[in-house]
Amino acid sequence: MEQRRSPAILLLLMALPAFCLASEPAPLSTSNTWTLSSESGGVTLYSRPHPGSSLKEFKAVGQIDAPADAVHNVIDDLEVYFSFMPFMAECRLIKREPDSIITYQRLSLKICHDRDYTLRVRETSWTGPNGLVYLNQWEPANESGPAEKKGVIRVKVCEGKWLLEPENPTKTRATYTVYTDTGGAIPAFIANRASQIAIRRLFEAIRKQVKNPKYSSSEH
Repeated sequence: MEQRRSPAILLLLMALPAFCLASEPAPLSTSNTWTLSSESGGVTLYSRPHPGSSLKEFKAVGQIDAPADAVHNVIDDLEVYFSFMPFMAECRLIKREPDSIITYQRLSLKICHDRDYTLRVRETSWTGPNGLVYLNQWEPANESGPAEKKGVIRVKVCEGKWLLEPENPTKTRATYTVYTDTGGAIPAFIANRASQIAIRRLFEAIRKQVKNPKYSSSEH
């Protein structure tokens, strides 16, 4: 099976239905100061202020009971996002480039307008102390995707990454980092809270999906 690399921007998928976020676009912070927000469900969540915005950047670290390559295969499997990612209406590969892919996604939401975005995803891997480490990083690439559509809000700020580090042959340390602005008019303190809830749901979805035998190395 040919793999499709995707950033799996699950924070965006899961936070939007409850809260349509709002902030001022700004580049990712260069500060390395993360503050512990909470620990629950096997996920440690950190946040930090974002320059020029009332929305925060988030980082979540959690263990997934599966090999790193299997977790990576789940994140790459964008063709079936509709089957396990809430609110996904459309997800497709636009094109492949030598060092990246371009992918378009549209989210269909019941309480506010659909959102869509095109992203450039860069993937790298290297050998770590316990096996192959995977890094998927993404940034907006709306100029390379479909034009804006009437009635669909275009997401213009979404940057982040997945880092998958094997702890042993059957366990992975997963780190998810994201900063995004999806538009809308909900107060930032509500949006920030929604993001924390969404990240935990993200880990739950990945942990459930990776149990499918299709993602094991022997099936790819």
